Amino acid sequence: MEGYKDPRLSPAERAADLLGRMTLREKVGQLTQRLYGFACYERRGEEILLTEEFRQEAERYGGMGALYGLYRADPWSGRDFSTGLDGVLAPRARNLVQRYVLDHSRLGIPVLMTSECPHGHQGLDGYLLPVNLASAAAWSPRLLEEAAGVCGRQLREMGVDLALVSALDILRDPRWGRSEECFGEDPLLASAFAAAVVRGIRSQGVDVCLKHFCAQGETTGGVNASAARIGPRELREIHLPAAKAGIEAGAAAVMAAYNEIDGLYCHANAWLLRELLRGEYGFSGLVVSDGLAIDQLDAVTGDRTASGALALEAGVDLGLWDTAFGQLEEAVDRGLTSQERIDGAAGRVLELKFRRGLFEEPFVPENNHWQGYTAKSHPQAARLAEESVVLLKNAGNLLPLDGTKPLRILLTGPGAGDLYGQLGDYTPPIRPEAGVTVRRGLEEWIRRKGSPAALACLPGCRRFGPSPELLAQAEQAAGAADVVIAVLGGTSSRFEGGRFQDNGALADQEEASMDCGENVDAALLRLPGDQLELLRRLRGTGKPVITVLIQGRPYEMADIDACSDGIFCCFYPGPAGGTALARLIFGEAAPAGRLPVSLPDRAGQLPVYYNYKDSYQGMRYCDGARPRYAFGGGLTYTRFACELLSPPREDRPALDFTLRNTGERRACAVPQLYLRRTQGIAVSRVRALCAFDKAELAPGEERAFRLDIPRESLTQWDGKGREVLPPGRMEWFLRDGGEDLLRGSFVLTAGER
Repeated sequence: MEGYKDPRLSPAERAADLLGRMTLREKVGQLTQRLYGFACYERRGEEILLTEEFRQEAERYGGMGALYGLYRADPWSGRDFSTGLDGVLAPRARNLVQRYVLDHSRLGIPVLMTSECPHGHQGLDGYLLPVNLASAAAWSPRLLEEAAGVCGRQLREMGVDLALVSALDILRDPRWGRSEECFGEDPLLASAFAAAVVRGIRSQGVDVCLKHFCAQGETTGGVNASAARIGPRELREIHLPAAKAGIEAGAAAVMAAYNEIDGLYCHANAWLLRELLRGEYGFSGLVVSDGLAIDQLDAVTGDRTASGALALEAGVDLGLWDTAFGQLEEAVDRGLTSQERIDGAAGRVLELKFRRGLFEEPFVPENNHWQGYTAKSHPQAARLAEESVVLLKNAGNLLPLDGTKPLRILLTGPGAGDLYGQLGDYTPPIRPEAGVTVRRGLEEWIRRKGSPAALACLPGCRRFGPSPELLAQAEQAAGAADVVIAVLGGTSSRFEGGRFQDNGALADQEEASMDCGENVDAALLRLPGDQLELLRRLRGTGKPVITVLIQGRPYEMADIDACSDGIFCCFYPGPAGGTALARLIFGEAAPAGRLPVSLPDRAGQLPVYYNYKDSYQGMRYCDGARPRYAFGGGLTYTRFACELLSPPREDRPALDFTLRNTGERRACAVPQLYLRRTQGIAVSRVRALCAFDKAELAPGEERAFRLDIPRESLTQWDGKGREVLPPGRMEWFLRDGGEDLLRGSFVLTAGER
């Protein structure tokens, strides 16, 4: 028996044996992921046919390394419920692809299936979660881990080997269209959620590729794929912790980012991919390119073949849609790279295939069991949506509304009945019954509770463009209402039309009705269209106004705040968002979200992230001093009393305290511990999150908490790139809801210099 066919050998041993039997072209074929998976088949009724393009690709390289996006469905892929893969057709198509690859591989090497899962599976009937920014607003990594586990089970049943998961981008500029894909502006919070999503998906036997590595969220002016103009200290303090946490949680791959850092593209940065990722972090998995990113290195090399060699030499193992990696044979002939480099990359691809058992069991059962992952059968996504909503303002305790009274409620705003406006970018078509809008959520709550409240619904305005007649109708109707609920915000939905680039990003903003999403960067952070005018007119009627913001990025808050008595902040909450909001508005559920990102008064204040350096007077413009709502903020329908039990000390870096619910309603507390170093070897941050917890307390209930301070929160990076623990004074702050609950200081005396 050939060694690579012997399952008693380790994956590394089997990969080494197989490499020795392969030609250079076959090895290069393992490094290519050139095809769009959704273009590999045609659906004719209930029949699936493989395309000639796919057949030629498999035959050209004597097999195939990986196939991206077989199940992907959205306007860019052109796949929907009539043209895409649902029911038994999904695993059937997957098996057809695998069979053809195996039949045309001289050595019987199966293909690795990769699929998008940025906030749930981007396929028909995929289990969808709130976007990352919403999940982070829940401040519950445990809950995300559970929800990601549901995604993992569905992916496993569909035969997906590697889930592509957005988890590494840190939101430093909300003008960036991909803000929704971030777990917020703080590295510790993002790290907790990155690790949680990896653990959740991996627990079901599916491997994870984390994207994007690294510092893509830094941006220049919020422009997608722009330069990260930062040094190594900022890189380590802000952008690398989430990657390290995800790798330690077991990620099998990372995807390099489009951007450059200090003049070096991530796909061509050997220090980043080899010295740091593989050397310092000990990562042994795959480095995958982003779509067409290797070809874009032509801007540096002016030579497509040289671009492929440059990326391979820097540490990229597997391409995505590029042509450059397909030219690696020529690159070897020209001396631009070596067979040893190709062997290293191909060996890692093969080792993953062996570890996953694809050589022993390359096929999956052909059934439709994978469609059983609904919000009803698996409520984790709904709980995540509910806990992600942040109550920002509640003037006069307007909220929650009393559903036992005959309130006349006007529901208005372009987001009230827009299901796709709740879902975010990278979203497949969904069946109408699979999602609940705010309107449907309120109507169902009133009907289910037998409430005497009366709900009148008007659009108020279009999401984009002028709407004079609709504005007048809403203003008149508000005069007859007891309270107004205005559902405002933008959308990342691709389902209203538009042209898309070859990498899936929006090509022309003017042709699509989107104000957020990939390649939809904004110079201003204003509500689109006439939405702010609608809010002003509603306010002018004198009736209480509850504003529900459904958004993928922060908006300017000064005018919104001035026109609202109550404000709910909802980063795209997903299909269950309408149910969640109805329960919160009427008090059946308790507000549990906290902001994962700071919200500015005006875009001109940017940046407004809370953890700026202590080397300057941050957020101190003469015409606007601070963000309107800061990171970590969020209200409840009650209050908490806090008592200190034991403060942090050098020999015991932990805070012990109690919280007691002093109100008459259940409520979620999210205690957050922050540090500020006032003595050290480098500039500190004015405040940095170092620990947090979350718990629901009944009225009158008291609970003890302990927040441990990790060593990484006490260390600093010195001028030689070393992490050290210098002596010095540390200030600590316990906060929740944007307010200090306790504060104090301690001194580190036995540090390192």
